[in-house]
Amino acid sequence: MRQGDRDTDVVVVGAGPVGLAAAIRARAAGLDVLIVDRRTGDFDKACGEGLFPGALRAVQALGADPPGYPLAGISYRSRGRRADHRFTDGPGRGVRRTALHAALRSRAADAGATLLHARVTTLRQDAAGVEVGVVPGGRTHGRGQSGAPITLRAGWVLGCDGLHSTARRLAGLDAGEGPRTGRERHRYGLRRHFQVPPWSDLVEVHWSAHTEAYVTPVGADTVGVALLGSRGEMSSGAGFDLLLRSQFPELGTLLAGAPAAGPLLGAGPLRCRSRRRSAGRLRLVGDASGYVDALTGEGVSVGLAQADAVIRHLDDPAGYERAWRRVTRDYRALTTGLLAWASSPARGAIVPAASHVPWLYGTVVERLAR
Repeated sequence: MRQGDRDTDVVVVGAGPVGLAAAIRARAAGLDVLIVDRRTGDFDKACGEGLFPGALRAVQALGADPPGYPLAGISYRSRGRRADHRFTDGPGRGVRRTALHAALRSRAADAGATLLHARVTTLRQDAAGVEVGVVPGGRTHGRGQSGAPITLRAGWVLGCDGLHSTARRLAGLDAGEGPRTGRERHRYGLRRHFQVPPWSDLVEVHWSAHTEAYVTPVGADTVGVALLGSRGEMSSGAGFDLLLRSQFPELGTLLAGAPAAGPLLGAGPLRCRSRRRSAGRLRLVGDASGYVDALTGEGVSVGLAQADAVIRHLDDPAGYERAWRRVTRDYRALTTGLLAWASSPARGAIVPAASHVPWLYGTVVERLAR
């Protein structure tokens, strides 16, 4: 709805879970919202798909309740050793990313947010608002149909468009992947679903010498497996199934003969940084604001907390920066520390250490889950 010289109060760039959550929060605050994304349908992504208890409660607080499989805890496993922890603050849920997107998209529409299929090409700011140049139809790299470029006038722009954020780049906030030290390498992810009944109600994190496998039950007959590792390991030509069998023979045995239940998806490099979270009337939210790694599985939870914080501090960039640092503090500290450990010669001691000090392991897991 056009108000004065504005087409809308807020343009949200990116219709993933974080963008949809920000739109729902903005509508609850009485703001008109236009969500812009070049994709259509229910969005999928190479991710672990486990909602820990805190993330599940945050999704439900938005008015969405996606279907999935109950999760009772998390288990780290390596070479016959394991460290299990069951959640003490309610269950989590394994949820297909497409199901999560569909539930939040429906809730955003019910709240009155409008979705525009288009790609953002320009951002121009002044003291009173932002002009957002878009090409309807979302054409990229010469594919698909596109309409004539149009310009939208908004009071605020929220960049919620992920690791490779266009909004971050156009705002001049892109700081790249950041410095790497020691043995740390660029990290990538692959994910595939298998049609097989879950054998556990735990998220399993299997460790090999250089790679992790995340196993998440997402339905009564579907299990998702995500692999994280270096680019060389993820693109070695060995193929997902061979990599799974060679690096994780226990999983290979459990999944032997199980048909794939969907395409193989990839993501990466996983690390990205932003110089700051605000530039004029633009705010970065979720992965677009900075991302360390998927190692701890906190992406959705942290992103939803940012979506809440950005609306509460929409006209206060310093306040949003403080809130962003507060809601991402545990994620940044725990993920950076665990990633450094996992990239060191002591990597093989992670699971044995967790099994020897279960109280410490449990404390860390609960901090991730809340």
